[in-house]
Amino acid sequence: MKENAVGEIVKEALDEIKAADAESLEKVRFKFLGKSGTLTQVLRSLSSYSIDEKKTIGAEANAAKTLIDGEIEKRKQEINKTAIDEKINKEKIDISPSFYFPFPKGHFHPIMKTISEVSAIFVSLGFSVESGPEIETDWYNFEALNHPPDHPARDIQDTFYLEGMKNLLRTHTSPGQIHVMENQVPPIKIIVPGRVYRNEASDASHSSTFHQVEGLFVDENVTFVDLKNTLTSYVKRFFGQNSAVRFRPSFFPFTEPSAEMDVQCFFCGGKGCGVCKQSGWIEILGCGMVHPNVFKSVKYDSEKYTGFAFGIGIERIAMIKYGIGDIRLFYENDLRFLEQF
Repeated sequence: MKENAVGEIVKEALDEIKAADAESLEKVRFKFLGKSGTLTQVLRSLSSYSIDEKKTIGAEANAAKTLIDGEIEKRKQEINKTAIDEKINKEKIDISPSFYFPFPKGHFHPIMKTISEVSAIFVSLGFSVESGPEIETDWYNFEALNHPPDHPARDIQDTFYLEGMKNLLRTHTSPGQIHVMENQVPPIKIIVPGRVYRNEASDASHSSTFHQVEGLFVDENVTFVDLKNTLTSYVKRFFGQNSAVRFRPSFFPFTEPSAEMDVQCFFCGGKGCGVCKQSGWIEILGCGMVHPNVFKSVKYDSEKYTGFAFGIGIERIAMIKYGIGDIRLFYENDLRFLEQF
């Protein structure tokens, strides 16, 4: 047996392994690696060779044995994988329905859609979104926001008090600014969207449960000009760049000076109609500079810091934007109404 015979054996073995199936693969192993196999015979015949030949042929034969054994295992794995794939394909079950049922896609409720749109605008203006509890104490809902003890909003006819009169359902999202200021130092630039509650009879323009977005910006040297620029930017992005706005003096306990912001009536172009009550303008939010007493309640230095706050009624601006005449439509779950959004 010469050295080149080992190479010929390897070539023959690899060809047979490549062509073998599961049944014949073990026969190939036995033919080349069994007790009477071709390579085994080479190794047994080494005693008839010289020392140098033994080293050379022995090394080649052992390497060939390792190679053939590895290729047999590799081929075995290939055969097993093919068998498994064939079985899977053969036994595969189509679980898709044999009929088509056109389930309608869901979508945001117009209130949630409006909150999301308003929030996105203020986030792009540098505000972060915070949240607050719907059950509040008198301190957060009224006292810290500079409501005097005899303020009408504190009356049981306007506010839902809970058992014991210690807690209440928040009447606005403004308490959220107190919670944030108690735990942060300026600069603060936040909005607080959420549901609020008022003890009111429901009609076309009032509901006992509705939604607001509170806004607050506190830092050094914040002015009313910052308030006007911020809210004007918001209105033009929400209602359209051609929207005309105005600010009117007003009163809120927690801001001074206070203002109400109007947008020119979309329905009559400012000429006066039933929607705007012949004024040409529609009120959309209240705002103002944060009252020093509010800063005092959260231990802010009102000589160092100033700020502005605003409150947006979500149902109100949704009704204006989409031309909805009755607030109750938002809560009746009438698909004929909701599917328009």
